[in-house]
Amino acid sequence: MNDNDDEPLQGLAPVIARHTRLVVLGSFPGVASLKAQQYYAHPRNHFWPILSALWGVDLRPRPYAERIAFIRDKGLGLWDVYASCRREGSLDSAIEEAQLNDLPSLKRRAPQLQAIAHNGGESARSMAITRQLGLPVWRLPSTSPANASWSFERKLAAWREAFESVGLV
Repeated sequence: MNDNDDEPLQGLAPVIARHTRLVVLGSFPGVASLKAQQYYAHPRNHFWPILSALWGVDLRPRPYAERIAFIRDKGLGLWDVYASCRREGSLDSAIEEAQLNDLPSLKRRAPQLQAIAHNGGESARSMAITRQLGLPVWRLPSTSPANASWSFERKLAAWREAFESVGLV
C-alpha cells in the first residue's frame, strides 16, 4: 500500500461534526480503506452492516459520501486512534511506530459529544486517554473480518448498547 517504504502510512481525516454525540474510534485504516480513502471499505467488515441493522436502513449500496452524510446527520463520528504508522498488510498486530491522533481535541471538535466507542482491542489501548475527557468510553468488539470469534449478532448487540446509551437508536 505504501509506495515509498521510507514514509509512514497516513490515516484518514476525522468525520466529526459539532453535533456529533458518539465517536467511533478505530485503530488505523486497513489496506482496502486506505486505497479507497474510505472508513471501513473492506467488503467483509461488519461496520456498515451493523449500522444498517441498527438504523433499519441499508447503507451499503449508497455512495460513500451519502453514507458519511447520513451518519454525520445522525450524530455519529468516525476517526482512528492512530494518525500514522508503519504496517505491512491490515492487521493491527502489524502496526509499528504508531503516532496518535489528537484525541484530547474530541470535545472541542464535537461540543455535544456524549460518549466514545473504541472499535476493537487495538483502539481500546488508548482508553486511558479518552477516559480523561470525562465521558463514557465503550470497548466494542472489532468489526474487522479478522474478528471471527464474535458472530455478527453478538457484535450487533454490543454495538446497540453503546448506540442506545446516547440515543442514536
